[in-house]
Amino acid sequence: MFMLAIRSIRHRPGRFLATLLSAFLGAAIIMTFNSMHDTATQDGVDSTSAETLSTAAGVVGGYGTLLVFFAVASALTVNVRQRTAELELLRCSGATPAQLKRMVVGEAVVVALVGAALAIGPAILGGRALLEIFQNSGQVAESVDHSFGPIALLSGIDITLLASAGAAFLAVRRATRGPQRRGGARKFLAYGALLAGAAAASSTFAFSTTDAALMAAPAYGAILLSVGFALMAPRLLKGVLDRLPLSGASGWLAVRNLRERAAQPAGILMSLILFTAVATATLTMQAVESDAVEASGLTKSIDAKNLETLNFTVVGIIVVFVCVMLVNSLYAATSYRSREFGQQRLAGATPGQVLGTVGTETLILTVSGVLLGMVAALAGIVPFTMVRTNGVLPGQAYGTALAVVAIAATVTLGTSLATARRMLRTPAVRAVAVAS
Repeated sequence: MFMLAIRSIRHRPGRFLATLLSAFLGAAIIMTFNSMHDTATQDGVDSTSAETLSTAAGVVGGYGTLLVFFAVASALTVNVRQRTAELELLRCSGATPAQLKRMVVGEAVVVALVGAALAIGPAILGGRALLEIFQNSGQVAESVDHSFGPIALLSGIDITLLASAGAAFLAVRRATRGPQRRGGARKFLAYGALLAGAAAASSTFAFSTTDAALMAAPAYGAILLSVGFALMAPRLLKGVLDRLPLSGASGWLAVRNLRERAAQPAGILMSLILFTAVATATLTMQAVESDAVEASGLTKSIDAKNLETLNFTVVGIIVVFVCVMLVNSLYAATSYRSREFGQQRLAGATPGQVLGTVGTETLILTVSGVLLGMVAALAGIVPFTMVRTNGVLPGQAYGTALAVVAIAATVTLGTSLATARRMLRTPAVRAVAVAS
């Protein structure tokens, strides 16, 4: 299995760069935060410092594990989708589905090992920088030294390998299984997440203004609602497309293309919803909490400082990962359409019209994802604000929402248009002939 996987990677290493980048970032983040466990278990570390370090490692480590899986899964799904013809040729040559699965999983494991190995150095530096942040804010004693030990190393390698192998297995299983009826389990999970999110957000009113766990319920509510919307992305996208009053060649083609390629845009929409909801809800609620503490004239406790640091760190991790996922997905989805762009140009479309179509498609996805994400975020923000300040919609939400929208639009529109422009440099006849 590994020999065939290594041979495949050597033959075309470029197609594994997205997977390598996802594995590298995931392993680096997991190792960085789990090194706080190694640091906390050293002799001479006081209980307050140890609790701060362990909490950071546990909370962000859990988020990091999920994000590693989704980021690697996104990259591998695109990789396998682009190799459909190659995998079908191998099947026609006598390869069994089991052999194809072993090959793709082997490739993922090899790439994950390389990514994890490359991440060790940056993780050590990141761990030291993170410890300094905790020490500068007074959450950890200055006498504590950073330690990068077996917990950080083994957790980073093990989680990255398991996530990569699992994501590869699911991606190739879906590709080799052929067309199947599906959607029942996805619909069940989507409705379950929506109900749980609504219940969590509503439970905010059961807390008091000064309750230490006040922010937890609306935050989880927003996250669960965004997951529910993300799982329903294909259906929601179809509903949006059915009601769009677009006219003109670019608008008509954009809607038609999105309908025909529903699976790929839905994946991009999922990332946008999750990014918008989690970033907007977490940053806005933290801003409301900080302003409320400042207005009261009180000093933030160690627990409050820990929560603030974790909130900003989690959002930072999510922004990095979702941006990587979006760039990977958008680049692969756009570059994969080189033949389609060539056919459109041979049929009489100008490069400007092709770019206009791609821009309209991306704009539809961006607006849809941002709006759905904002709905999920507001479901957490409004209850929290009502309990914490007796207000309804905090003023801090506007600036945060604007920043989140700007990042989402820059990443999606920038990647799609830049990739499409690059594809259009190839002459139309050559693009059609090479891709055929």
